[in-house]
Amino acid sequence: MRQILIVGGGYAGFYAAWKLEKKLRRGEAEVTLVDPRPYLTYQPFLPEVVAGSVEARHAAVSLRRHLRRTRIVAGKVTAIDHAHRVVTVRPSDGDTRELTYDLIVVTAGAVTRTLPVPGIADQAIGLKHVEEAVAIRDRLLTAFDRAAVLPDGPQRRKLLTVTFVGGGFSGVEGFGELLSLATALVKRYPELHRDELRFHLVEASDRILPEVTDRPGRWVVRELERRGAHVHLNTLVTSAKEGHVTLSTGEEFDAELIVWTAGNGANPVIGRHTDLPVDERGYLVVRPDLRIEGVADAWAAGDDAAVPDLASPAPGARTVPNAQHAYRQGKLLARNIIATLRGREPKPYVHHSLGAIATLGLGRGIFQYKRLVVKGLPAWLMHRGYHVLAVPTWERKVRVLAVWLTQALFGRDILSLASVQHPRDAFVAAGRTAAGAARREEDQPANGLASIPQVWPAAGKVPEIR
Repeated sequence: MRQILIVGGGYAGFYAAWKLEKKLRRGEAEVTLVDPRPYLTYQPFLPEVVAGSVEARHAAVSLRRHLRRTRIVAGKVTAIDHAHRVVTVRPSDGDTRELTYDLIVVTAGAVTRTLPVPGIADQAIGLKHVEEAVAIRDRLLTAFDRAAVLPDGPQRRKLLTVTFVGGGFSGVEGFGELLSLATALVKRYPELHRDELRFHLVEASDRILPEVTDRPGRWVVRELERRGAHVHLNTLVTSAKEGHVTLSTGEEFDAELIVWTAGNGANPVIGRHTDLPVDERGYLVVRPDLRIEGVADAWAAGDDAAVPDLASPAPGARTVPNAQHAYRQGKLLARNIIATLRGREPKPYVHHSLGAIATLGLGRGIFQYKRLVVKGLPAWLMHRGYHVLAVPTWERKVRVLAVWLTQALFGRDILSLASVQHPRDAFVAAGRTAAGAARREEDQPANGLASIPQVWPAAGKVPEIR
């Protein structure tokens, strides 16, 4: 029986495994999927997780629940030796191991591209995974609680200042949703005022949302600025040490929350630890039918694959690394792999874009398809409708819809669970308190008189006798 190994459980990898399970005949092949996380992250929902419009768990799809005939290996692939049909896997616990295969599918996904800006590695949070979206939301909610008890001053201003670096879809959607949450949240704090909020979006180029044309892009900038945001175009962050943000324009300010969304980079295992062919950017060289160029039994799709865009009139164009392409490529991967196993020719990947759509906060959005542009509430409704249909499995669709309906009735949930990130703090603190109390009792006089106030009730109260 042939062994099919899928590297990465993102859109392309999940859909490839899902469709292979449904189409493979019994005994035709075995499928193994390797990923360090036990779930697929539906990244278009991360901005809404930031705003609390989608529950964190609902933006993740369990691999083991939905891939019932696929062997799931929890670990990170650190090297691919296709010449010997071997991958090296580093699990979370235990020793590094090797897995053999007959056919490999590489859908490892891109990683957040960082730049050597002083302070960014220590201060910033990304927006690529569920736990990052939750941390951003909790950080903002906690900052409001802290700021509400402080007098006006530098520390209070820092707590109410947010900086997003990167004006792509992830950055703009996350920025717009968090701005919407903060604007609604300030109404719950009579100690704070709307004018105290400082939201900065920093983009190195002269425009945001490169997937839309110039005019809709300028409208998005005006819309964000109308809501009180500061959009810095043609600007770089030159330093963020200890939360003190310095821009290339010379402007400086302190920010409690810094979110880095300045683009994606090739997965290091693809760029440096494989004998598969890659281009100058570190992406796998892929044919139109998703087979890796020049080698047998190797396929790739998603963010790490330079897939030719046959629907584009531009020569040499590559598909945009987004969810719209990745999940369609994953489904075609499964069909093409089965076709080759059964002696048929695979089909090329051709997909005409359905347009670009983005949420800018509750009730606000933008959609563009060629010359058609939709703004505001209709675009926001289209965004929600499209993504509730696109998120994998009916179970997740129903859960997300239920949260949206509940929110429409009762509003946003503004509870912060930042303490979840440090679950042992209360337990450790209680232990220290108990130990300190025990030491104090040991230091009391032998007659025990000094210990009476610790056990006797307050004056005027009689202890109940049971």
